[in-house]
Amino acid sequence: MKKLILSAAIVLGTLSANATTNAIKVPLKQFITVQDEYKEIDAVPAAIKTALDNAYPGVKLDKAYINDKKEYKIEITVRDQKSVVYTDAQGNILKK
Repeated sequence: MKKLILSAAIVLGTLSANATTNAIKVPLKQFITVQDEYKEIDAVPAAIKTALDNAYPGVKLDKAYINDKKEYKIEITVRDQKSVVYTDAQGNILKK
């Protein structure tokens, strides 16, 4: 009987020692936003408007930006879907 009580005390003692909570450390992620040196403009060349109308019927130009390489970043809305398109001055759509 003493052995039974002693073994039960040992088992309960080891179980309670393993029941402590360990803090889980989760690494923090940092997000860096890179400014791509585009400057907002009011109007885009007619070639760009024509190219966007042909590529995306019913397109609405929201905002337009230009960089030093004369590449345009254009925020558009097509059927309530917002998107960003990059073009050159001739209206060729660039892949970025």
